[in-house]
Amino acid sequence: MEHRVLILAPFGRDAHVIADVLAADGRECFACDDLGVLAAELADGAGVAVITEEALLVDAAVNLLAWLRRQPPWSDFPIIVLAGKRVERRSARSLRALEELGNVVVLERPLNSETLRRAVASSLRARARQYDSRGHLAESHQHLLERAKAQEALERLNDSLETRIADRTEELASANNRLMKEIHERAKVQAVLVQSQKMEALGQLTGGIAHDFNNLLNVIMANAELIARISGDERIRNMAATTKRATERGAKLTGQLLAFSRTSNLDLKAVNVIVLLQGMRDIISISLGSSIKYTTAFEGDELWTRADANQLELAILNLAINARDAMPNGGDLAIRTGTRPAPDATFTSGQYVVVEVSDSGSGIPASVISRVFDPFFTTKPVGKGTGLGLSQVYGIARQAGGTARIDSEQGKGTTVQIWLPLGAKDLSEMKAEADPEQSAASGKRILVVEDDEDVRTMIVECLKMLGYTVTNAPDGPSGLGRLADDDPDLLMVDFAMPGMNGMEMIAQARKLRADLPVILATGYADVDTSKLAEKGLTILRKPFQLDDLARSVRLGLGS
Repeated sequence: MEHRVLILAPFGRDAHVIADVLAADGRECFACDDLGVLAAELADGAGVAVITEEALLVDAAVNLLAWLRRQPPWSDFPIIVLAGKRVERRSARSLRALEELGNVVVLERPLNSETLRRAVASSLRARARQYDSRGHLAESHQHLLERAKAQEALERLNDSLETRIADRTEELASANNRLMKEIHERAKVQAVLVQSQKMEALGQLTGGIAHDFNNLLNVIMANAELIARISGDERIRNMAATTKRATERGAKLTGQLLAFSRTSNLDLKAVNVIVLLQGMRDIISISLGSSIKYTTAFEGDELWTRADANQLELAILNLAINARDAMPNGGDLAIRTGTRPAPDATFTSGQYVVVEVSDSGSGIPASVISRVFDPFFTTKPVGKGTGLGLSQVYGIARQAGGTARIDSEQGKGTTVQIWLPLGAKDLSEMKAEADPEQSAASGKRILVVEDDEDVRTMIVECLKMLGYTVTNAPDGPSGLGRLADDDPDLLMVDFAMPGMNGMEMIAQARKLRADLPVILATGYADVDTSKLAEKGLTILRKPFQLDDLARSVRLGLGS
């Protein structure tokens, strides 16, 4: 009832025509026979009245004016008067009648239907705002003050038609400003998306290069270890150990490049957060540069959680790079790690490992601090950041069962915390690591399928040193051809091979030997190891050391 359109056009078919026009917009209309009926219907509720001017020039208008004077403070009932086309000035009586109506809009006839529809829509919106004001005023005593202001505003609106026209013009300007702001924001989002696509392409390129480096490093690392084990010359063993340490550092950096290029696949395992952070010291120091002092503080030697180590490294590296960008003139970066109890009921675990990254940079304005974990939100200029860094940190923490929190004050630096549930070391891995070089099971045969000749030779030599009988093939089809003749106890396959990749070969091999244990070796970071583990595969990440190879073979054979 409160949104009805009351129509008073007693002459001819005007009332029916007006009702038909407004019905196209779904308006509920009620045609009144005279001013007395109109006043009675107003008491039942309405949103706007449409009245022809000639209907006002009768004595019965006193009932309508009395109702208008009795309106509560929040109400300023809108009336649209349809005036006849005039060539002379309005009479004093006509002007007085219009003035007494208060919140009135005069539309000269003849007028088109669109003008009438827009006027009714505008008046109903104004009336809806009045209803909103009524609801707010009733909520509390405090709202009585918002009521006085509304009444004052309504009284100002009643001063003249010119004032209302100016206010509507201001509303249109404001709407135009909002539209321009939305266009500007859309342009910013588009620029961010372009930057994100560039970063994705760079990540794919980085992943391919890092994969090739892994193969090279694996050959150098394993051969250095073989030399150290078979040589009786202490000097040669020392040189081999130096070579192995250098390749381990290279493997670490390559692994972090791979973490940068990986997508959303997770490999949740028991992770010692302190060891992980210690292993990141070099890449963080390189990323920060010489103008930033980097310090760490760890609670003990072991703090275990269940997470994807590569993703966690990526999250911490993102935080370090953000801190560097907030300190263009240098400063301090500190990473602290310890345990804390759950701070509130939103945390589902009792104890947490907390990684805290603090900088002395420019800080974040309080007006935007609540949005920093939103995707594509960034305080950096367009082209200088994707807006994905902190949202990625938050997503990685949530996927590992934790969360991320931020505390910042403009001009006083920023602290970001990654909360991860406290866990324990994987007992099955502890058992496998207990004696990685125990004697190979007597007579066990292993078929190695690897397209890189140097890598294949290295794996074969390592497995022979561990005491296994080894055959090999350079590609998937050749490996499948050797299955029947070699009858291996274990199949070791490279993931990335031309023609038939490792997963395709494994699928074909399982058709011939459903129970055949398989080790999948990969130098890529975007392999979803959690799903592969469900298929009964043992995953071996490149580059690997001899101990890693021995442990994976033992796990694969179940010995």
